[in-house]
Amino acid sequence: MADTGAERTTTGQAVAGRLWNSRWLLAAGAIAIMAVYGFAGISAYVVLAALTVLLAAALLPTGGASRSAETITTVEASGLQRLSGEYLAAAVADPLIIFDRTATIVHANAAAFAAFVGIAPGLSLSLKFRAPEMQALLDGVLSGTVASDAVDYTEKLPVERAYRVSASSVGHATDLYVLVFKDQSETRRIDRMRADFIANASHELRTPLASISGFIETLRGPARNDPAAREQFLQIMQNQTGRMARLIDDLLSLSRLEMKPYLRPGTEVDLRQTIDSVIDSLGPLASENGVVIERDYAEGPLDVPGDRDELFQVFENLLENACKYGQPGGRVRVSIARGEAGPEPGIDVTIRDYGPGIPEEHIPRITERFYRVDVESSRTQKGTGLGLSIVKHILTRHNARLSIKSEVGKGAAFTVHLPAG
Repeated sequence: MADTGAERTTTGQAVAGRLWNSRWLLAAGAIAIMAVYGFAGISAYVVLAALTVLLAAALLPTGGASRSAETITTVEASGLQRLSGEYLAAAVADPLIIFDRTATIVHANAAAFAAFVGIAPGLSLSLKFRAPEMQALLDGVLSGTVASDAVDYTEKLPVERAYRVSASSVGHATDLYVLVFKDQSETRRIDRMRADFIANASHELRTPLASISGFIETLRGPARNDPAAREQFLQIMQNQTGRMARLIDDLLSLSRLEMKPYLRPGTEVDLRQTIDSVIDSLGPLASENGVVIERDYAEGPLDVPGDRDELFQVFENLLENACKYGQPGGRVRVSIARGEAGPEPGIDVTIRDYGPGIPEEHIPRITERFYRVDVESSRTQKGTGLGLSIVKHILTRHNARLSIKSEVGKGAAFTVHLPAG
């Protein structure tokens, strides 16, 4: 019996020693993940998660003569595996995959399962990620080569996403490795949008500048002593400078809206009074275009939370477009109704014209910056191509949305869905 006890004690001590070593492997894994994330430029929340795991490892009992070798072995086999696999991976918000020396997946967190279709423990990473840059990254980390930089990887399904991928060994005493995917899709979309915006703005400003420059040369040359030509050219130059001024004003408005994308709860806005003011201000434009503005308001209070000046700008833009582009219809109808379709009460404001309408293929893109259904018609009507983009940003600030319905030859209806106060 003494021999058996001594043997059990020796075995327990040996297992406890392995358990203690495993703690340091666990700590090495946490440090490796921190290193990968630090290399990728990630925030400090991962450090907090790793420290939590280290604390869990420190508090894990080492056991001794009083605990049987079988119990300690169970903790070593299941507890550490659970901590190192599930806890570490689950603490990371980005897709994370743990794999072995054969590039076979050992564990993946929930974000990885959501991002990559078909991954599972036991699947070969070389078969799943066939892109040359991913193959080179896997070969480099498995061979011990220190990669000089992370790699860019694009996943096509279920939707196209762009990732910055980093890989690292968990530690020298283990054959496990970590693959971390940092989603760059939104950043790259914003970069493309910014580049397109600069290109479009430059193009829009270049046209009137070239026109003004040409007329100045004409006035200083052949038309120097021609009063009629001079008057005509000066009028055109005035129109072009007005166009540039409107474009700059719209660019500044859009920039201010993007700097403050969310609106704090403000005062109540009376939609009936606001829209009446818009109609009165656009009366001369409607008369000039031969358009009659009709009103159809629901009974009772029509108040919504928001900023009156911004909502005035929304309805002014929509009504102005209806008067200009719906001119052949001869009338524009402005209606206010209480929305009952959504889960929460709201108020719907619809501005409908009876003009030529908008082809269906243009409707999804009509709120994009500088997007025009008819470029020549827009410029003739002194449009900048930014009005509906400004409308969309203001409505986003008000937790509202814009829906568009149109049929060619029968006009278009723009409906603003606002949450009720």
